[in-house]
Amino acid sequence: MLLELDASQLVLVDYQSRLMPAMHDQVAALSNAVRLARMAAALQVPTFVTEQNPAKLGESVAELKDAMLEARARVLAKMQFSAVEEGLGEWLRPPAKPVQGNARSLPKHLQKPAAGASTRDTIVLAGCEAHICLLQTALDLLEDEFDVWVVTDACSSRTERNRDAAFDRLAGAGVELVTTEMVAFEWLRSAEHPQFRDIQALIK
Repeated sequence: MLLELDASQLVLVDYQSRLMPAMHDQVAALSNAVRLARMAAALQVPTFVTEQNPAKLGESVAELKDAMLEARARVLAKMQFSAVEEGLGEWLRPPAKPVQGNARSLPKHLQKPAAGASTRDTIVLAGCEAHICLLQTALDLLEDEFDVWVVTDACSSRTERNRDAAFDRLAGAGVELVTTEMVAFEWLRSAEHPQFRDIQALIK
């Protein structure tokens, strides 16, 4: 099974100014998060960014801000460790639009879903800390019947052991573990894709 570009949404978890300095291998994780956001911008993949308790941990780091703007990322501030508990699921899968006029009495299955609501159930997920906020968000997304793909080289925790324990648990729960380059080339599928050179430049 390969990633489908048209079914994907990108979620970047808690790359924050007061959190990143404590992360293991933070430079690589952040660089790959920036690449993911820029790839999503180039390929028009809806992008979401979470920030855990931003009053205490700061906003997303400056290195990520430009890429977030390029991707038109929507930012969710949260206090719960799982972003799903704060409404991320409703952002990723918007509820049906209210029916207008005399059609208000239509049953739910006849109401029009929001644009893209039924077609982008694949969540490409990366972030910090892998064993806390990323893990809890991923498991809740699985419970809500999303397909979850975690980008391992864009994730971190304060210790390597905690990060790797998160990957073990996620794999056991049915999450697909991938790398930034795997995401890039599965989204592209072909060297003839119109954005191939732009994405290749980001990887190099």
